[in-house]
Amino acid sequence: MKWRSGRRSQNIEDRRQSGQRGTGSMRFSKAKKGGGLGIIIVVAVVWLMGGDLNSILSVLMGGGMQSPSSGSGYSAPVHNTALDNERADFVSVVLADTEDTWNPLFEQQGWQYQEPSLVMFRQAVQSACGAAQSAMGPFYCPSDQKVYIDLGFYDDLKNQFGAPGDFAQAYVIAHEVGHHVQQQLGILEKVHQAKRSMSQTDANALQVKVELQADCFAGIWAHYADNERALVEQGDIEEAMNAASQIGDDAIQKRTRGYVVPDSFTHGSSKQRQTWFNRGYTTGDIARCNTFN
Repeated sequence: MKWRSGRRSQNIEDRRQSGQRGTGSMRFSKAKKGGGLGIIIVVAVVWLMGGDLNSILSVLMGGGMQSPSSGSGYSAPVHNTALDNERADFVSVVLADTEDTWNPLFEQQGWQYQEPSLVMFRQAVQSACGAAQSAMGPFYCPSDQKVYIDLGFYDDLKNQFGAPGDFAQAYVIAHEVGHHVQQQLGILEKVHQAKRSMSQTDANALQVKVELQADCFAGIWAHYADNERALVEQGDIEEAMNAASQIGDDAIQKRTRGYVVPDSFTHGSSKQRQTWFNRGYTTGDIARCNTFN
């Protein structure tokens, strides 16, 4: 991806130096039957591209996560490595490029795009959706309209999910920004209201549609990054398609439990995720991203 000469976003919040501890600073409430290992498996399913954090915590714990304990304190500030700083620079460029995509698309419809902020953190963070640890992966919080990411997640994306490459990393950000687009269009609120009267199975199926639409919106970003700004290099789209495949619910469940339970899907199968990202990429058309129809 040709990113180094790109514009840097002004909507970055760098909290990596805050020193908030991840270990001991927050605790899960009592888990349902299955214990900690079951929690880890479910976290793996929602690890990448998390949608509504409150919904994820509710699914995991049946009651959410406790706030940081009063005695957790803060550790000493840590120094950023050269790799840390390069990743932060990369994230800023990608976020800026999503702004350059969605601002004109909204203007064409007579709408105003309110740019999201992106918060970089280490280990743990407090958002308007609650406290979260880096093990939960990147997520979007609609309550404060911010994307959150521990940049160390990119190591997991490569080593645990088998999805290396800078464009795979950019896809992560573009997907979370896709949730912000949904928030701006009023989609997330409608989904939240609809879930209140649904069974868990039906709510999961609706959440899959939310996530697949965010994949399609990520594809729209890739379309304009490629066709208008020539940021895409040979092999980049394949990196994103591989990432979409590796983090499909079926692929993750096969790796973590050895079998697939479609009713528990919350993000979509590998094939679905690839299909919707590719639809956004090939068309560049918001109207073609209606996963709810």
